[in-house]
Amino acid sequence: MNRRSILKSALVGGTTVGLRMPLAHAADYDGKVFAFVQADGGWDPTSFCDPKANTRGEPVINHWAERDEIRQAGNIPYAPFANNTAFFEKYHSRILVINGVDAQTNSHTVGVVHNWSGRNSEGYPTTTALLAAHYGSDKAVAYLSFGGFSYPGGVIRYTRLNNPDLLRNIAEPASARFGSYFFDPADWNAIAKHSTDTARWLASRPDLPPSLAQRRVAYQASLNAEGFEAYANAIPNNEPDSRLKRQAELAVLAFRTGVAISADLWIGGFDTHSQHDGDHGRLLAELTDAVDYLWDFAETEGVADRLVVVMGSDFGRTNFYNADDGKDHWPIGSYVVMEKNQTWTDRAVGETDDLHFAQRINPTTLERDDLHGTIIYPKHVHKALRRYLKIEDTAGAQRYPFNNTEDFAFFG
Repeated sequence: MNRRSILKSALVGGTTVGLRMPLAHAADYDGKVFAFVQADGGWDPTSFCDPKANTRGEPVINHWAERDEIRQAGNIPYAPFANNTAFFEKYHSRILVINGVDAQTNSHTVGVVHNWSGRNSEGYPTTTALLAAHYGSDKAVAYLSFGGFSYPGGVIRYTRLNNPDLLRNIAEPASARFGSYFFDPADWNAIAKHSTDTARWLASRPDLPPSLAQRRVAYQASLNAEGFEAYANAIPNNEPDSRLKRQAELAVLAFRTGVAISADLWIGGFDTHSQHDGDHGRLLAELTDAVDYLWDFAETEGVADRLVVVMGSDFGRTNFYNADDGKDHWPIGSYVVMEKNQTWTDRAVGETDDLHFAQRINPTTLERDDLHGTIIYPKHVHKALRRYLKIEDTAGAQRYPFNNTEDFAFFG
């Protein structure tokens, strides 16, 4: 993306950059911050957080179950596969697993939209967007996206952050530290002079009409944009050993400097139609290692006590291997929600049978209820998240409601 296209997008409100002029003292925000981690392609819960042993007389569901058995960390069963043991043993006290979530599709496109918006057709924003709109409408880059599904639904704009150097250049347009000027010196001097002259003129007029009074507020904010510059300056040049860890690093720094509220992190490759165990084992290890890095870095940067993490995928994978030793698409998936020091953690709720078919669950008791219960759908999870995170009654959430949807007591 060149300088002209970046400026055009930022100035006319495009969704590629989504840059806002930040208010002063951005780092003063001390509320919760949110990282939604999208495992793109359809992960396999039966090899992760909804473990399944093999059933006599049925096709093999998991090769790991031929030599090992289901394990448990705290109150959470997990599969002894990839690096799951280290992850669940370290974090079970921060984890709520929601199993048996029916995406109602085997299509990646529909599954992604459904699992991250709560609706199985396009039009609804992500919960990440609703959170940013409510808690960070004045932030410079309130909603960060590193890929995947990040539809904002008109409630806010997102910032696609693929190249941090561009962010640094926007924060410090008069600097040539990164190889070339974002603006050449003559252009920058002209822009700076115009900005200063305008700010002085607006400040000297106490009786401005409303439209110009709003401009005065905007200019005053732009002269105190230390939060955005602090974020740009905090980004290290040396990157971690995986792309997902780099995303985690950039998100945490944005949270710490107060320029962002929420972020969509993304890792692809989970569509393992062949050689499932080898590829899925590598990817699940990369996923859990990066989420571990996210939490450790959040501790280092002082935001772990405010952090909420949500992990999920398009759907699950079949309860048998195909001819290429892979697994195909299966509509039943899971979510993992993480937060420190909560009463609703160290639990796995929802239920699937031995062959990974979703069961009906009572929304109040969270127990299996074949007579009065309901299958869990993504809308139930997103509705519960909206309520728990106190955005259910916001303008954005009311614009995109989940009508006639049961209230699941996932969070008590």
